[in-house]
Amino acid sequence: MGYEQKIAAVLLYLICDTAAAFGNYDAKTVQQPELSENLNVAIGSVTIANGSIFDLENPEENSFLYRVANKTHVETRPHVIEQQLLFDVGSIYSKQALEESERILRDNRYIQKAQIEAVKNANGEMDINVTTADTWTLVPKLSLSRSGGETSTGVGIKEMNLLGRGIGLEAFYTSDVDRDSKVLKVVDRNVGDSWYSLKTIFEQSSDGFTRLLRFGKPFYAMDSTNANGIAWFDNEQVGSIYDRGEVAARYGQKTRQQELFFGWSKGLSNGWTRRYFAGLGYDDNRFDALPNDPLSTGLLPQDRKLVYPFFGIEVLQDKYDEAMNFNQVSRVEDRFLGTAFNARIGLANSSFGSDRDAWLVDANVQTSFGKSKRSTFFLASDFSTRLESGKAANTTLSLGAKYYRKQSDKRLLYASLSGTYGHNLDLDQQMYLGGDTGLRGYPLRFQSGDKRALITIEQRFFTDWYPFRLFHVGAAVFFDAGRTWGEGPLGAGSDGLLKDIGAGLRLGNSRSGLGRMIHIDIAYPLDGDNSISNLQFIVESKLSF
Repeated sequence: MGYEQKIAAVLLYLICDTAAAFGNYDAKTVQQPELSENLNVAIGSVTIANGSIFDLENPEENSFLYRVANKTHVETRPHVIEQQLLFDVGSIYSKQALEESERILRDNRYIQKAQIEAVKNANGEMDINVTTADTWTLVPKLSLSRSGGETSTGVGIKEMNLLGRGIGLEAFYTSDVDRDSKVLKVVDRNVGDSWYSLKTIFEQSSDGFTRLLRFGKPFYAMDSTNANGIAWFDNEQVGSIYDRGEVAARYGQKTRQQELFFGWSKGLSNGWTRRYFAGLGYDDNRFDALPNDPLSTGLLPQDRKLVYPFFGIEVLQDKYDEAMNFNQVSRVEDRFLGTAFNARIGLANSSFGSDRDAWLVDANVQTSFGKSKRSTFFLASDFSTRLESGKAANTTLSLGAKYYRKQSDKRLLYASLSGTYGHNLDLDQQMYLGGDTGLRGYPLRFQSGDKRALITIEQRFFTDWYPFRLFHVGAAVFFDAGRTWGEGPLGAGSDGLLKDIGAGLRLGNSRSGLGRMIHIDIAYPLDGDNSISNLQFIVESKLSF
């Protein structure tokens, strides 16, 4: 056994030994005030107390800089918070509606904390107290990330709560391995204090452009009874095919997509909701050779034009819990612990304007196991295919499992296993594995094929260190292993099983509306040839640990 394998074995032993040492610990979830069960009484009053970024009643936060930050920050307007509540004065009290309203509020980037309490008054009615705290939402967007041996940069400005109305406005410039882009983005989750949402993106890139418009009313709550929406996407860019982390071929791609849908449901019943969808879809992809480009090899994906009606169903269980120190550091997490199933089928036909007759099928399911507060096991699966001319095309089947074991308030063992099977993939939908897809010690898009598997074992550490009352600090040591099977688009075979080990810091940004986790990692590849760097330094921003 080589010294690299010995290092990996010792790391795995330490992780498993730590798990065993704390195996009897009874982990605690976040302590929130308990809401009373449904009492069949009316709501008498709703009081909203929205706090600023820093709590000046806390001596550790009552300093000059924090007072200036609060003073210059435009607080979220009370009606913006009130509009997102699933209850009102005079409505019948529902514990479920209060708990879901908390989750809706916490899902906003401009709110760092949300808590709803219910107290019975002298008249026998329930008085509801809603308490929230804002994040800092006007931020310069200065980003520098490195993964898979490639660096991405960005500069711009972002406001996630314009004038306290919950509107997001963003203008920035980015540069990464694929392109340089200038982007303008507008997002409003509650247009005109309604449940209609709007998202627009205008992007001008070094290799083309992107235009996106989405507008509609989603199923915003478990008890929602209707939804609708339209979407329009227009994109031109240079597509790339990779081999061993390097661009081996390029082509031009033009994509036009539109969608119109309606949804209906009877709402929440016995802890479950069932939703139905119907609509029309348009998906047109055109591919061309690039003139005067030495990497334009003539290897082009096949043009596709699909026009189709579709029908879908979603079944969703209302099962969540509130926890802390799982995927965030010292921040309330709303974990979905129920079962969810989605399926959609469409029929493209030449009589509708398609260039072929095809059935389009997409489905996914997820569920969790384990009633213990210290252990949770998640399973998920995704399937998609296009059935045309009696054959399956661009078929993918993905299976994934995640395991969390809370060893103490400050330690957690995380493990994940995922696998994807592909068949007759479109050339522009290739399967890669590398530094950008979980194999942190290797270049991005390093391996290619039509099958892929990846395992990650990670020991997470959570601390009480809170520098400048801005960042919660955590850390991790990890082991990754994965490989692909089958030939890539250029006929390159797999390098076999690749492994890496590493460690890093996690900075949980609790005060900023960016709400992201900054990862600073060092990863060491245990396999591969001399073309791979002996050490990968990774800095990136993610949504979770």
